[in-house]
Amino acid sequence: MMDSFSNFHPIINFMYFCVVICFSMFFMHPILQVIAFAGAFIYSVMLKGKKGLKFNILYMLPMLIFMTLLNPAFNHEGVTILFYLKNGNPITLESIIYGVATALMFVTVLLWFSCYNAVMTSDKFIYIFGRIIPTLSLIISMVLRFVPRYIAQIKEISYAQKCIGRDFSQGNIIKRAKNGMKILSIMTTWALENAIETANSMKSRGYGLLGRTSFSIFRFDNRDKIVLVILICLTAIILAGALMGQNTIRFFPSIKFADISLFSIFLYISYLILCMLPVIINIVEEMKWKRIESKI
Repeated sequence: MMDSFSNFHPIINFMYFCVVICFSMFFMHPILQVIAFAGAFIYSVMLKGKKGLKFNILYMLPMLIFMTLLNPAFNHEGVTILFYLKNGNPITLESIIYGVATALMFVTVLLWFSCYNAVMTSDKFIYIFGRIIPTLSLIISMVLRFVPRYIAQIKEISYAQKCIGRDFSQGNIIKRAKNGMKILSIMTTWALENAIETANSMKSRGYGLLGRTSFSIFRFDNRDKIVLVILICLTAIILAGALMGQNTIRFFPSIKFADISLFSIFLYISYLILCMLPVIINIVEEMKWKRIESKI
């Protein structure tokens, strides 16, 4: 499925990820955490397909389980004691639930950042911050762009060195170390030269000069305005719930959170729509294309 959400204006994309990442970091309520995790998981799979599903199952879920089991082994707070370890330390229900919440928060934020990296390309980032902080935005975009380039380049250098018997996987330990240092030296030289060439190229084009204009393919149309209004309304509802204490939970010494009411249900639905907004947009656009194809 084609990702239609990434075709929206960069400001919409950036604002959305800022909102969902901040909410995922600060809201520890179990219902909100499950909603955020489901939204990030589904959207990451929608963006990356089978590769994203494989990554989430092989790496994210084991990390979630590991962090969940790790917290009760060191955190023994809570009044509901389930059993005792051999060393006498208690395992409490509150510490287990807190471990689940912490692990879920950490994994959810990682998933949102993986979606951010797929949607917010370097040209979008420069478009938003190029005039405000031109130097810093250029550096950040170069770093984000160079990470995959560095990986591809170091593989190319490694393959070339392997053909002449100088790869880090060949020879004894000392020779492998020398070969690895040689590959790292070549990689460092290439990275510095590439950075200098990029900086000179941007300087020759007048990047960062006052009054400089630049071409952009991004246009803020009516579709972006509608999504912006929806995003602002949903964010306002969720923040209102936070001020009323509906989004928080107390883990220690005992678990306590606000009772479920009509407003809290409305809040959960609003948060669900917010976290599923890219998925909803993609599904709606896909249905439109199928309807158009059926008429042709």
